[in-house]
Amino acid sequence: MVFSTGALLLMFLTLLGGARNSRPLNEIYFLQVDTSNIPGAPDLSRWTYWQLCAVVNGKSQCGSSVPDYPFDPPSHETFDTDTNIPAAFIGTNHYYLTSRFSFPFLLIALFFGVVSLFTGFLAMCTRIGGYVSSLVAWIALIFQIISTCLITAVYVEGRNKFSANGQTAKLGAKAFAFMWTAVACLLIACVCYCMGGSVGRKERGYSGREHRRRGFFSSARRPSSVRSNKETAP
Repeated sequence: MVFSTGALLLMFLTLLGGARNSRPLNEIYFLQVDTSNIPGAPDLSRWTYWQLCAVVNGKSQCGSSVPDYPFDPPSHETFDTDTNIPAAFIGTNHYYLTSRFSFPFLLIALFFGVVSLFTGFLAMCTRIGGYVSSLVAWIALIFQIISTCLITAVYVEGRNKFSANGQTAKLGAKAFAFMWTAVACLLIACVCYCMGGSVGRKERGYSGREHRRRGFFSSARRPSSVRSNKETAP
């Protein structure tokens, strides 16, 4: 349950990064790029799940929040221009679709992660609760891995394209550290829930049959003196 709670905290921080202009949310982003040579763009731009944010004194300053904000520099939702935009972003939906698919997968992972946390209370009382929590945590882990891989792939590729175009770009260390650490925490939680379900398992029925069999054969092997006393008794 501790690892599940830690994973959920990191996932929520990543999800809400950029949603508000206050710490620590204004320090969480996926990609920062020098966009000073792009018409109408801020000097430094940061992409989050909610908005393209300008950078002021090292902190994100975001406008109105838009859920599942896409990574698509030339689109009307971002810069609305092709000037000084890397050619790899022009005329393709690859970055737009990949970045947007990550958001719903993260929401699904969060849902099952919360369910596994609540079923974890049952795991403290029954073994079946441990197995149920493990199953739900595995589902959360699968969707978290998909979301993390998608968002990592699209922004690493985007960073490389901007860098090749002569624009300084760097990944947001906190956002990706949170996402991948959440994967590790969920994996450990899954294993621990399974171990919790298997601890204390006893085959009581089998041991009972063993006792009955031992009782039957032990009666057949009674000492001859006892049997002879019974035969001579009136």
